[in-house]
Amino acid sequence: MKVTNQAFTLIELLVVMAIITILAGLLLPSVAKAKTKGQGIQCMNNHRQLVLAWRMYNDDHDDQLLFASPSPYVGDSSTDPYTWVLGWMDFDPDNPSNWDVNHDILKSPLWPYCGKSAGIWKCPSDKSTVKPSNGPFTGQDVPRVRSMSMNVWIGGFGGEDAGLSDGGVWRVYLKATDLIDPGPAGTFVLLDMREDSIDIGNFATDMRGWPNRPSKTGFYDFPASYHNVAGGLSFADGHSEIKRWLDNRTAPPLVKGGLVPDIIPSPNNKDVIWLQERCTRKIKE
Repeated sequence: MKVTNQAFTLIELLVVMAIITILAGLLLPSVAKAKTKGQGIQCMNNHRQLVLAWRMYNDDHDDQLLFASPSPYVGDSSTDPYTWVLGWMDFDPDNPSNWDVNHDILKSPLWPYCGKSAGIWKCPSDKSTVKPSNGPFTGQDVPRVRSMSMNVWIGGFGGEDAGLSDGGVWRVYLKATDLIDPGPAGTFVLLDMREDSIDIGNFATDMRGWPNRPSKTGFYDFPASYHNVAGGLSFADGHSEIKRWLDNRTAPPLVKGGLVPDIIPSPNNKDVIWLQERCTRKIKE
């Protein structure tokens, strides 16, 4: 029997390539969605581990809460050892706080409770980088080390509100036993921040306008929206969640390599109100 070799024609090859392209187009969104979901799960796991470290620290220190940021007074470093993390995040290549975990994170009071894992301090979807001007990674794109910040109303600035939200109006929680209203399950401790909004260790929710003047709401800081316009948070009872933001003003375009302004009005923003309800309450007169 005679055997003949037959090759594909050009038309047949083009048809096969077209089918492959169509199948790839159908599969890629599902793959991207699965990747995003996986990163969201990892983000929540990181939050759970870091807030567990926070809770363990509280248990070992008579329920005394760490400060979200150091003292607001220039030159006063007395509260630094009791601040959850020091340092300033930005895009300055001369600032090791951006890229060196040894500079701030390993010196945090929470570090002994973190299982020697610096990765839990960051959302895996935060792809921001900086190019160090010194050290072993000089000139290379290096991932920044932190995306999580602490609710400023937990610990405050060395135990004070530093005049935020009209000053002296809202409670700064200093002990775990103070977390009665809105309660441990309803008070967020840590929140992922946008790469162009994170700086010192706190996330400041502007409480002005709550609960019955929504036209007065606005931002001091922007939460992250790395998970399809959603961000990660962890709460005082130890649970974590991904919150989808409902208002487009909560996720404006990124300022690449820079920082957004600190005070931004956002009247009637449902996301601000959601955060306000999970931060603090008025000081009882």
